Amino acid sequence: MSGLSDALTGRHALITGGARGIGLACARALQQRGATLTLLGRNQTALDEAVAALGSQATVRAVVADIADEAAVRAAFEQATRDAGAVDILVNNAGQAVSQRFDRTDAALWQSMLAVNLTGTFHCTQAALPGMLAAGWGRIINVASTAGLIGYAYTSAYCAAKHGVMGLTRALALEVARRGITVNAVCPGFTETNIVREAVSNIVSKTGRTAEAARDELAARNPQGRLVQPEEVAQAVAWLALPASASINGQAIAVDGGEVMPG
Repeated sequence: MSGLSDALTGRHALITGGARGIGLACARALQQRGATLTLLGRNQTALDEAVAALGSQATVRAVVADIADEAAVRAAFEQATRDAGAVDILVNNAGQAVSQRFDRTDAALWQSMLAVNLTGTFHCTQAALPGMLAAGWGRIINVASTAGLIGYAYTSAYCAAKHGVMGLTRALALEVARRGITVNAVCPGFTETNIVREAVSNIVSKTGRTAEAARDELAARNPQGRLVQPEEVAQAVAWLALPASASINGQAIAVDGGEVMPG
């Protein structure tokens, strides 16, 4: 039986938004299990720093693309495939959250939230899936959010996009269930990332509360009274990528301290 350090040896994992936060934590967790990595993001400098932090340029590469741009995604995946072979594990992690009251949410904000959080997941999945089908093996893991499972006030566009990711996850999981491919979602609660730091700044600017009070407000949603750490999300992602997780398909795994529980 393969050990933790080599369970994914020979597998190529591509992580979107892989330069920082949850994406970088996922990259590290998959690397620890033997996977070869491609980090995809928009900022070359941040990607280069992430590759250096992971410490092995022989097995870690980076490609630049905006996941909302279909042509750019296709080109990035072609490059990644030339460098490291077909993508076996796709972690759709890249995302963005903007808070706004619904009556102040204009069409531009609505479209931007859909483009990054939902359409980007669609583009990357379409680019990776043919190689998985040809190989008869694959793992597609969508980093969604508890906002894809319940509603949050003042984030209607983001919630709608993440609910869309959940619908895509479940539908595609059924389509490929007999092809050796699984499709699942990991749904973090409020996590110690740039998105949460931006949310704290937004609360401070709009309410005049201190940053500490704003962080406490977000952490209070978690029954454990704390923010989730990126590494905790990454462990769930890495588990779903394992060959031994082949029966887990079409699921939404909440990493939130118990905030969201199925009825």
